[in-house]
Amino acid sequence: MSGTTTQARPGGRSARVRASVHRAVHELLAEDSAEALTLPAVAGRAGVHPTTLYRRWGSVADLLSDVATSRFSGDIVVPDTGSLRGDLERWVTDVATDLADPDSLAIIRAAVGSGPEGGCACLTDRHAQLAAMLDRERARGGEVPEVSRAADALLGPLYYRAVFTAEPVEPGWAKDLVASLLR
Repeated sequence: MSGTTTQARPGGRSARVRASVHRAVHELLAEDSAEALTLPAVAGRAGVHPTTLYRRWGSVADLLSDVATSRFSGDIVVPDTGSLRGDLERWVTDVATDLADPDSLAIIRAAVGSGPEGGCACLTDRHAQLAAMLDRERARGGEVPEVSRAADALLGPLYYRAVFTAEPVEPGWAKDLVASLLR
């Protein structure tokens, strides 16, 4: 048949498999520790053959990185309050709220535990959000820290407290991080 074109099926089988696998990872992490997570267990829960997971993701670490990237991309809107302090305070409060969610925390812990790529997946979007706020303030003529400095001062303590301690990540405490950064 000449003139026939093949088009990708957005939302087709591939998207359904990915959604099913991601849902299975979330469910399994809610039920058990990340150490118990295996590709065959995820495949069984998702209703797909394990070969599908090995072919698409290759390892639990790669799968967790994909799940974390999907979960932490675009879920927090970059605020525009008119001031860097206001933007950062609202943003750290939103991040703190996100980190207080047990499902988010399970994904973060599992992704961080899977290796360097998993940890990066949890932070990539956050760095882009910080850069957007700092660039906007720079355009207004304000002095701003480097993105890496802001990430160290804000995200480091937020993620440390959420992942490695039992202390709550409270909005007031998070706002104090902004005050320290901008001193």
